[in-house]
Amino acid sequence: MTQAARRDRNRVDTDQSIRTVARTLLVSRGRQGVTLRAIAREMGITAPALYRYYDSFEDLIRHVCTDICADLTAELAAGLAAVPDEDPPGQVFAVCRGFRAWAVRHPQEFSLVFATPASGQPTDCTPDPFGRIFLTVAARVLTGQHLAVPADQEVPEKLRADLAEFRATLINTLAETGIELPEHLFPLGAAYTMVRFWVRLYGQVALEVFGRLPFSVSVPEVMFESMVAELATEIGLTAKRP
Repeated sequence: MTQAARRDRNRVDTDQSIRTVARTLLVSRGRQGVTLRAIAREMGITAPALYRYYDSFEDLIRHVCTDICADLTAELAAGLAAVPDEDPPGQVFAVCRGFRAWAVRHPQEFSLVFATPASGQPTDCTPDPFGRIFLTVAARVLTGQHLAVPADQEVPEKLRADLAEFRATLINTLAETGIELPEHLFPLGAAYTMVRFWVRLYGQVALEVFGRLPFSVSVPEVMFESMVAELATEIGLTAKRP
């Protein structure tokens, strides 16, 4: 190995170590515990030395979010692998349950990626790689199922422009992965349904993760399953219990 290659290898290793330490601090101390000074102290270096690897603290956090999303994506993909391709509804339920299970086990990572208020700092990992899991499964459902979605004229008028943009973005994103979703199979009503599905799914998971359910629930999984089954019924899918 040449000296230049060794330097590159050392840089990659140090870069990975920085992100690993940052994530360990996140888990053990929460978002407020992740600081450049704390990371540097754990690594035995000075805080300014971290700027050799990242332009800013926000840049470091974005990379940590990417690592978290990659892990979540791998976990969801493993769950999907157990569901036949010819069972799109089953894949929908597998993704929903997998997302909840991951969030409950990783509350700090969930909070960083999915519950950080938007402030001009792009810590969201969608649409790549995590969002593609949802988009791919949604595309299979849209092209293979007769869903009960509202007609375009039933979608609130003030939401139509935003939903049209959302739909175009999803179609283009799917096309990049080799999945062609004709627009006639993806009306505004379907886009509206997808957004509402995600809002309710995310909302219930967030309430559980943050301990904000309106009353004490000893078995929150039962409430989650009930909600998913209700959503499935509303859009014409057949819910499958685990």
